Amino acid sequence: MTHALPPRSQLRRLTNSDAFWWSTGIEDTFITAPHPVTGRTLDEYELTGHYERWREDLGFVAELGVPCARYGVPWHRIQPERSVWDWTFPDEALGRLLELGVDPQVDLVHYGLPAWIENAFLHPDYPKFVAEYAARLAERFKGRITWYTPLNEPRITGWYCGRLGWWPPFRRSWSGFVALMLAIARGMVETVRALESVDPEIVPYFVDATDLFDTDEPEFQDEARHRQEIVFLALDLVSGRIDESHLLWPWLLKHGARESELKWFLDNSVEVPVIGMNLYPMFTQKKLVRDSGGRFRIRMPYAGADLITRLGRLYYERYRVPLTISETASIGSLRRRLDWLDRSVAATRELREEGVPLVGYTWWPTFALVTWAYRQGRRPVTEHLAQMGLWDIVPDEADPLRRVRTSAVDSYQHLVRGGVNAVGNLSQAPARAVAG
Repeated sequence: MTHALPPRSQLRRLTNSDAFWWSTGIEDTFITAPHPVTGRTLDEYELTGHYERWREDLGFVAELGVPCARYGVPWHRIQPERSVWDWTFPDEALGRLLELGVDPQVDLVHYGLPAWIENAFLHPDYPKFVAEYAARLAERFKGRITWYTPLNEPRITGWYCGRLGWWPPFRRSWSGFVALMLAIARGMVETVRALESVDPEIVPYFVDATDLFDTDEPEFQDEARHRQEIVFLALDLVSGRIDESHLLWPWLLKHGARESELKWFLDNSVEVPVIGMNLYPMFTQKKLVRDSGGRFRIRMPYAGADLITRLGRLYYERYRVPLTISETASIGSLRRRLDWLDRSVAATRELREEGVPLVGYTWWPTFALVTWAYRQGRRPVTEHLAQMGLWDIVPDEADPLRRVRTSAVDSYQHLVRGGVNAVGNLSQAPARAVAG
């Protein structure tokens, strides 16, 4: 079959080509552990009715005309017990995307794990478990699907599981965060190895949240630089960049990492062939400030589109591989979403004109999602809807999860039809990030 997305052997050419892929995705957070107070879980496919409406929802994806789409599979349903496998849902849903002519960019892990993996990512056999799962799925779709995300947003996973303690294994310290990041990154390495063993043409699509830390306070400059280094932690680990000279080396050892653990990544590094940047104007900008009482705080002001150009330069200067915007959207009114679409696409064009190989753009999600606060809340699902999509979810008496098409669909279709022309050709001039 013909693929819109290139296999691994052709990916390096993207830094010198005019390839570009428009994409979309369906929010697929899977937190299977019940909240200790409310008893709620957070399975976005269940809460938005996608398990029942997947044919309709994938029809929306195809309606946009996108050549590819990020799409997660629910590991907790595929493998509900250690020795039980049920491939019904991925076989049907991924098969349908392929029938529609849309290349899946498969999310293998999106925050949560099957409940039988005790202590979650800190289970000593987690890397083995996730590698086996990845290999089995890749084998089922060998030759048909070539792009896989080993784990979506490793740093955010480590933060919520290891620093905030919201998700399993419920650690609440910097040491917990470091332990989670090491385990998650090791699982990513083992996943890549497993995928490569099935098909060397598979592309590991490394997707992470791309926070940008700033401050106007001179005494917080060092902390801002330190926080920015942590943004790159997962990618630096898996690609074997963290040695004794790395800025985070002493900090990692201080918070519980062992030298042998860090050196394992140096000996077992994997190639990072393409990086996806998840960024949002309402979440990604982090400002280090003093509050009215003089205390250190981190604020999240609504950012401008320079968020994209600044992050794109940072990532390309550091890794020198093709980049994509793997998630972006704004929340709220349709006007606000359309404004962000216009400005973010303009920023994409600016980066490409500079020579930064930004080769893809993903509006995420296709339709509204359920906010994470649902899991610890008491209000019904319909009061936790975040309208960030091209389709809204607007409840009525007949259908509490009714999908409603907005004019953003038309705007996105227009961009998709324009292909690379909508963002301009990639400049052959040296990128500003590299030229300095």
